[in-house]
Amino acid sequence: MSSYNLVNVISSITHNSLTTYRKRNSKVPHATYADTADKKGAVFVVRKKEDFSNGRVKGYIVTSKETLAAEANRLTHWTPNTYQRFGYTDDTRTYIKGFEDANLSQINTFVVDIDTKQHSVNDIMLACIDNSIGEPSMVLETPNGYQVYFMLTEPMFISNKNNYRSLVVAKRIANNLKSSLSSVDADMYCNDFGFFRMPSNHNIIWYSQARYTPKECINWSMRQDDEESRTLFVVPHKMTSQSVMDSEWFAALLHATDIKGKKGQIGRNNTLFTLALVCYQEGMDKGRAYDLLDEFNSNLNYPLSVFDMRATLNSAYCGKYNGASRSYVEALLETYVVGGSDFSISLGSTYWYKHKKARKDRVRSHYEEWEQDIINYLTAEQGALEPFVWHTQKELCAAVGIAQSSLNVVMKKSKKLLKTVVGRGCTAKTGWTTIGLFLTHIMRMHRAQSAAFKQGLDALIHSYVVQLAPVAGYELLRVILSRRDGPPDEQLSMFAVHEVAS
Repeated sequence: MSSYNLVNVISSITHNSLTTYRKRNSKVPHATYADTADKKGAVFVVRKKEDFSNGRVKGYIVTSKETLAAEANRLTHWTPNTYQRFGYTDDTRTYIKGFEDANLSQINTFVVDIDTKQHSVNDIMLACIDNSIGEPSMVLETPNGYQVYFMLTEPMFISNKNNYRSLVVAKRIANNLKSSLSSVDADMYCNDFGFFRMPSNHNIIWYSQARYTPKECINWSMRQDDEESRTLFVVPHKMTSQSVMDSEWFAALLHATDIKGKKGQIGRNNTLFTLALVCYQEGMDKGRAYDLLDEFNSNLNYPLSVFDMRATLNSAYCGKYNGASRSYVEALLETYVVGGSDFSISLGSTYWYKHKKARKDRVRSHYEEWEQDIINYLTAEQGALEPFVWHTQKELCAAVGIAQSSLNVVMKKSKKLLKTVVGRGCTAKTGWTTIGLFLTHIMRMHRAQSAAFKQGLDALIHSYVVQLAPVAGYELLRVILSRRDGPPDEQLSMFAVHEVAS
């Protein structure tokens, strides 16, 4: 895998939320310090995945980019978004605290977790460009999948004004990003702003200068909401005097026992948190809620630890949440209750949504819909030998079912479509493609050329090796050659790297 300048990568993500250099024991002379007067925060880091256990996190706090860059290759996880308050839960400074959403200082990047390797990096790139906000800023490879970073040009600052309105907006953007990448199995239940894999020299497989302004993210997210006919802010209003805790769905979930969950699937914590939110919403005393949920947890085939159960209950009763999420309730019922999809779900609230007309009832379709029609057509028609689909404008309009005037509007506004014209006059021909299809074609060509390069290099090396005498260095050379892989530039530098390492 390619090597990137980790200082630049980390600085690009964290902006000015951390100091540039360590306050103590810096490797850089003090005269070069040039930190601005911006308010500084911290990120949390972990050395190995096993440090997430028993409801506590074993790690440490980092306040400088210098430390992050120096330690990156020895860390497994970090919080790429910055927190304003931080500390340890014990005197030995072993377990960290402070990584709650409400304690966020700023959002630096959105990260989508894809916990499977069934999809290639090309598939993920294509999904990002065609179905999501655009090209990812960075893609990390994890042991079981990938993590996709969408970095911001400037942070989204979080405050407690208007009941954490800025955090609500950021979480909706994160949710829409995950939904837009459902075709490559994005983990919908991953914590929006929690711990993610630490970028290192070993796991960055894609890095670009693609950055998104907070305004771009908000506008894109609003368009996604419009497609789903949902508004960002809802005002709960009690519909009936009947308690939600008396509903059939609540009783069915409360008596479910075979709940465990796994990566990418909601499980015990989500179930307990949902039930606790209903108890809080209905005004149940926290002590009574503890007794109810303790009995629920004890009946589980795989109960949570008492520490985790208390932490979940405390989080539900902290006052930051209005109530349970309908989408979570539906997912829990479908996953863990027989016939769960047949339940009528009432949360004791009513919501007002804006409904747009069906597309067939609108005189003019949104240009995003025409854009998606064109993308779908080009994706289906593209051949394996080149990235373009060659059609006149009239032919493309007829194939997609769009007026030429509408096509012109789409091409002026679209950041996903590409067009080329070859030749002049009656001999001219027009090629159409998308950024995703173009990049996929380039990557396909690169792989083919890399394979041909490797084959030729293998033959060349073999012609030399067969002539070598089996002296002391022969066996070491054979071992090194047996490990040769990776792209051509890495293959060519392999021997020099080995000599330096030796």
